[in-house]
Amino acid sequence: MLSTLNPKFVWQIFNDICKIPHPSHHEQMITKYIVDFAATHHIDCQLDKAGNVLLRKAASKGMEDCPSIALQAHMDMVPQKNEGTQHDFLVDPIQAYVDGDWVKAKGTTLGADNGVGLASALAVLIDPSVEHGPLEVLVTTSEETGMHGAFGLQPNWLKSHYLINTDSEDEGEIFTGCAGGVDFTTSFAITYAVMPETHDCYIQLSLKGLKGGHSGCDIHLGRGNAIKLLARFLAEYGQDISYRLADIRGGSLRNAIPREAFAELTLNKQDLPKLEQIINQYKSILQNEFGQVEPNIELTLKEVNSDHIKRVIAVEQQSKIINLLNVAPNGVVSMSSQIHGVVETSLNLGIVSISDNQLNVNFLIRSQVDSAKDAVVATLISLSQLVNANYEISGGYSGWEPNLNSSLLQLAKDKYQEIFSKQAKIMVIHAGLECGLFKQSYPDMDMISIGPTIVSPHSPDEKVNIQSVYRYWELLIAILKSASYLK
Repeated sequence: MLSTLNPKFVWQIFNDICKIPHPSHHEQMITKYIVDFAATHHIDCQLDKAGNVLLRKAASKGMEDCPSIALQAHMDMVPQKNEGTQHDFLVDPIQAYVDGDWVKAKGTTLGADNGVGLASALAVLIDPSVEHGPLEVLVTTSEETGMHGAFGLQPNWLKSHYLINTDSEDEGEIFTGCAGGVDFTTSFAITYAVMPETHDCYIQLSLKGLKGGHSGCDIHLGRGNAIKLLARFLAEYGQDISYRLADIRGGSLRNAIPREAFAELTLNKQDLPKLEQIINQYKSILQNEFGQVEPNIELTLKEVNSDHIKRVIAVEQQSKIINLLNVAPNGVVSMSSQIHGVVETSLNLGIVSISDNQLNVNFLIRSQVDSAKDAVVATLISLSQLVNANYEISGGYSGWEPNLNSSLLQLAKDKYQEIFSKQAKIMVIHAGLECGLFKQSYPDMDMISIGPTIVSPHSPDEKVNIQSVYRYWELLIAILKSASYLK
């Protein structure tokens, strides 16, 4: 059904993209699709060492003297699925479908972030009705896991002075700035002990059903973090039970709010009714605290085979793990003092895991202000030192400073007003757009970011509004048609 929607070239290409596995760091097939697309339509195509793809097309007749504009998208998607969904992101196509005013996917992320933006950029190249000056389309790699393509972008490859990023997720808003970010990992070695002789019950405790979402765009919505809520239970409500921790894990991406977390415990079977009672009490507490924000929270336990758990974590380290996760900061740190309603600084406790006898806790810190970002890093360093843990800081990138005098921004505002008879909102996004990194190689480039309305990116609830895609497309082609005003 997607290929019957309008604008037809955009939806047809997005339908193709959904059929091609393209999670971060597994972009070979989508790269081949783009290269073959360029060859089929006789479009100049180049690849760089980072795997980025650059396509160039000459101007429409009569627009040869217009300044060149680059359209930019990333080729990877976030691979998230609901528990119980049978889907291999390295092999299986995304099962996209139309549901009323929205396009969704069955049990997985849709990949509208940034698949619709990529489809629109490619559609501009082949839609004969689109008028444009000299055009470049830049498609970058592995944006979702550290912006590797943007980090590897070389100076002087792009010829355009103007760039339109297509990775925004609110139609009617024009973005002219974004947060910077940095990854922080706390880790320490795990030692194990034999299970207490009195422990004859082995259970898995699961906290599921949360909405999750984008750790930048959705961090202010008050959604639960599954890791934090599970740690809170173990620290606050689980003390009435003499349990031992065998394993703990939760989250899968540092830039997605964790929807699920799990702990494996041992205890005396006579304590099982008490544990079930405490779980029911905690579920009532969560339902009261989160109300309609998280209506589907599930906290469940199930007994597992005794052969599954061979050992437990040493007592001192069990306490250390639970306390670390319970006190670790998470969520909004501060709101912007310059732009009303915009988050300035936040952090997401995205992943906890134990592998190779080591606990790893991964955070992603975001801020429009570098010094505020550094302050959160300092907090996490102090926390790591308090528990005698190692830490690693990596993947830092600067934000994109707003330029309210941008001529491209002014053109986009004018065109939006002209088409829709209302003003677009000028925004700064609390997420990492690649524009901040592009400024390092192209400091004088004039940039904006626009896109359709995408709800719950980075989660299986992701959906894109069909009408917003059409409106976004109208704005995009109007800007390109009016490129002469940028001279």
